[in-house]
Amino acid sequence: MSSFDDSRLDDPAALEATDHLLRRLAGAGARVRAEIDAAEEVLSKLDSDGFRPRAIVAAGRDARLVRAVLEPVCPVPFVAWPGPGLPGWTGPLDLVIVLGGTAADQEAMSAASEAVRRGSGLMVACPADSPIAQASAGSRHAIRLPSQSDDQLAAAVAVLQGLHQMELGPVVDAKAVATLLDDVAIECSPNNDVASNPAKDLSLMLADAMPLVWGGSVLAARAARRVVEALRLASGRPALAADAGHLLPVLNQPPRDLFADPFDQPDDLRPGLVILDDGVDDPGVTEHRRQLEEKAERNDVRVHVVTQASGTDIARYAALTQHGRYAAAYLGIGLGRYGTEATETPIVPGNPAVDPAW
Repeated sequence: MSSFDDSRLDDPAALEATDHLLRRLAGAGARVRAEIDAAEEVLSKLDSDGFRPRAIVAAGRDARLVRAVLEPVCPVPFVAWPGPGLPGWTGPLDLVIVLGGTAADQEAMSAASEAVRRGSGLMVACPADSPIAQASAGSRHAIRLPSQSDDQLAAAVAVLQGLHQMELGPVVDAKAVATLLDDVAIECSPNNDVASNPAKDLSLMLADAMPLVWGGSVLAARAARRVVEALRLASGRPALAADAGHLLPVLNQPPRDLFADPFDQPDDLRPGLVILDDGVDDPGVTEHRRQLEEKAERNDVRVHVVTQASGTDIARYAALTQHGRYAAAYLGIGLGRYGTEATETPIVPGNPAVDPAW
């Protein structure tokens, strides 16, 4: 098992070697702005115009994020469809949303093609020359938002902005989302040392732990899953995002051995609980958090809370997710998995399998 070296987190050479990774994280706010600017002409023409679909079906990348934002407030039934194709009942009265990218996403392409065949309304976010754009080219009722990158969060923000203008979703405030992402980038910058960098501090807590990441609200739970994906990639270790009922049994741990050798790396990592708090004031969320924190304390499991309680729903989600991704990047640097010639994994932007900024 790789040994964590905290000196790497402030080592100019190690940070320079991972500059491409950290720059991609830092550019999240800029990508949201670029996405909104590119879609400005299309978005300026969108309004409710008396049209209200019978139902909305979201397909393709991160359809579940769109569902998490829309489902509590959407005035029509909403389905996140993993594909391929579309639900059998989807027809001309329904709106299909497809978040695409430059790659050939077979499920998204299938959904777009099926929406065209059935005459459904279609909203697509993808580059103009992408396979998704070609699959949706035959639709007479398509709203096409020209994506500028493979950043699914930026594409989702543009789509959610359009749905808000059509009176189908909540306020998004894309500029505020971009600003909040910039704030996270400044706060978690590699130029900030361990003592003043919350993401580096979180990576230290997870240096010898198996991450358990919990978010109480629907959006915070979605962010927890994204953070866990980044942590698994960065560390090569198990990591779990789940609801409180599934995490509580994992917190049953034997007492720490006070005489254990701190340099001895055990095969079984002790859990470390990360709580993503998006400020949702709900009795059920509060009770689940209390149960997790109390059990962690009883079993001597370390707890780290990441809080983002201001901003719109999607802004809070973006900030929590980005904070976790920064922590994952620093975890990978500390473990020597990023920034060393022998072990560094090539980064393919937009590919969740090898892109920790995904």
